[in-house]
Amino acid sequence: MAEQRRSRLTTEGMGRAPNRAMLRAVGFMDDDFSKPMIGIASLYSDITPCNAHLDRLARKGAEGIRAGGGVGQIFGAPTASDGIMMGHQGMRYSLVSREVIADSIEIVAGGMNHDGLLAIGGCDKNMPGCVMAMARLNIPSIFVYGGSILPGVGADGGAIDIVSIFEAVGQFQAGKLDEKGVHRVECEACPGAGSCGGMYTANTMSSAIEAMGLSLPYDASNPAVSAAKEREAFLAGKCLVKVIEQGIKPRDIITRKSLENAYTFVLALGGSTNAVLHLLAIAREAQVDWTLADFDRLGDKVPDLADLKPGGRYVMNDLYKVGGTPAVMKALLDAGMLHGDCPTVTGGTIAQNLSQVKSIYASPQKVIKTLDAPMHASGHIVILKGNLAPEGAVAKVAGLKKRSITGPARVFDGEEACFAAIQKRSIKAGEVVVIRGEGPVGGPGMREMLSITGALVGQGLGDSVGLITDGRFSGGTHGLVVGHVAPEAWTGGPIAFLKDGDEVTIDADKKVLSVKLDDNELGRRKAGWKQPAPRESRGVLAKYARMARSASEGATTG
Repeated sequence: MAEQRRSRLTTEGMGRAPNRAMLRAVGFMDDDFSKPMIGIASLYSDITPCNAHLDRLARKGAEGIRAGGGVGQIFGAPTASDGIMMGHQGMRYSLVSREVIADSIEIVAGGMNHDGLLAIGGCDKNMPGCVMAMARLNIPSIFVYGGSILPGVGADGGAIDIVSIFEAVGQFQAGKLDEKGVHRVECEACPGAGSCGGMYTANTMSSAIEAMGLSLPYDASNPAVSAAKEREAFLAGKCLVKVIEQGIKPRDIITRKSLENAYTFVLALGGSTNAVLHLLAIAREAQVDWTLADFDRLGDKVPDLADLKPGGRYVMNDLYKVGGTPAVMKALLDAGMLHGDCPTVTGGTIAQNLSQVKSIYASPQKVIKTLDAPMHASGHIVILKGNLAPEGAVAKVAGLKKRSITGPARVFDGEEACFAAIQKRSIKAGEVVVIRGEGPVGGPGMREMLSITGALVGQGLGDSVGLITDGRFSGGTHGLVVGHVAPEAWTGGPIAFLKDGDEVTIDADKKVLSVKLDDNELGRRKAGWKQPAPRESRGVLAKYARMARSASEGATTG
């Protein structure tokens, strides 16, 4: 409806002739000023394979917008690579980039009074950052995922991926793989464009967004290097013009029911713990009441069905070949696990979008287990509480035979100190490794610990040690690990008062994270504690540390 278009504030009337003059310089024609003006946020960069092809998809999206009767404006937003930043101080910028991406998109689309937003992202923080901006702006929007990378080929002919090289480093440290073997994995793990192939954070969040209704069907499973992905980008642009005409906005789509669909799908696919942090942030931006208790409630009743890495054998490309994400959603809908009446960007509901889709169980396949014989009968992500995490913590138990451990704490202030101990082979089976000072404020920025967990798995300790942190874990992590411990150490959370040798319990079945100390002893230790000075005094990390909320609230700055 033209009278409701925001872009008229930018382009209509004699007073806006200078605005129109500048737009003519970038290709606008007379009749373009009567069309919907749509921002195309491209997270393209050649920093990372996840985003290296997004410029091509952005252009396809612009073609689709033109075909639909709109006019698109491509603009950039920053991106950073979790995989490349992993294991060093650069990782502190990862979660912060989510906030900066949301801010950047809001600035451009808000300042230009765009009528709609097509956002195209491919790395872990791109996706929640884009959706957070959509929820803030609340203008008709569609998200397009850049798609998953194809698997590499290992020495034995089997599939390998980015986690394979992290684990190869641990194998080298343990003397199980020589330098030449590591080099081969390094050269083969990432064969081209696309996001990490397992059910890590990128594929987790794209799947959640599809189930939420903010992308077209098959968005999460269409491979990066495929004609299907290019067609999808074109169709998304064309569809967005209709979404604008219909007046469907993100907050019409992001509701408690659609968040339930999103997290149900995450649980069914064995997704990343980062989904908890990002869905909390998206809910906050959409002004939807959503807490850790909601994750806990759903986790009790949704099985882990996917034999996908890191807890399983397959990658997203294998799921694509047997029917893709809609086929799994159809099975969940048939089982009564999804809300079929939730609206989506297609203009139809989830049930309507899936009406012609065959269930993943319609044909023989090995990627998705049956409902009566799942990977895990209940959620692989568990919310823990106890005297070490009064606000909560997040554990991932996918692929684990052992879901609890009680052992002496090995306490490290920061990731580097822990990694040095692992390199020296000083971590022993039965211990509970504690990495603190890596929370939203303390890090600042909640670094992920894939280098740590990859090295432990490579040394054969993945099932025999526990690991807790106020930081985060990559979606590629597996092992008995607990992240997002809140309150964090830097703000006086109980994890700050742990000492080597304290008896720590992680129990995913009882949902407990605790230390065997009475309240009096914890109180005495806290009485002698002083909050450390901020690690950063200037720049974006310092700003984030001053504004960041607890991980239990999504670690947002808004």
